Amino acid sequence: MAIVVGHLSTPEGAKALAAAEAEAAQRGTRLVVIGSGNGVEEVVQRLEAAGVEHAVVPGTGDLAEDLVREAVEARAELIVIGLRRRSPVGKLILGSGAQRILLEAPCPVLAVKP
Repeated sequence: MAIVVGHLSTPEGAKALAAAEAEAAQRGTRLVVIGSGNGVEEVVQRLEAAGVEHAVVPGTGDLAEDLVREAVEARAELIVIGLRRRSPVGKLILGSGAQRILLEAPCPVLAVKP
């Protein structure tokens, strides 16, 4: 079992990572971080310092697909995503990535906002 989160260098991504880290620590489960590039080493150091068991999986560029695929492979108990504020019209339609994750996820999805 695991918790899956994507690493994005945005306020929403930071909030999702913090929530996923807290959930993994509380549940005593492994945290799988999807991401590559800038900031991943800092994330790894932070998780090691916190004593959170973790793995980093490189992304393919389609974060929604990566999160769902890894959730299936890791038999995840939770996916954590960050949401951003949207315009009044945008509120009627969830972001396409978030919508895909919610519809295709094999487990519960925790959506957090900054």
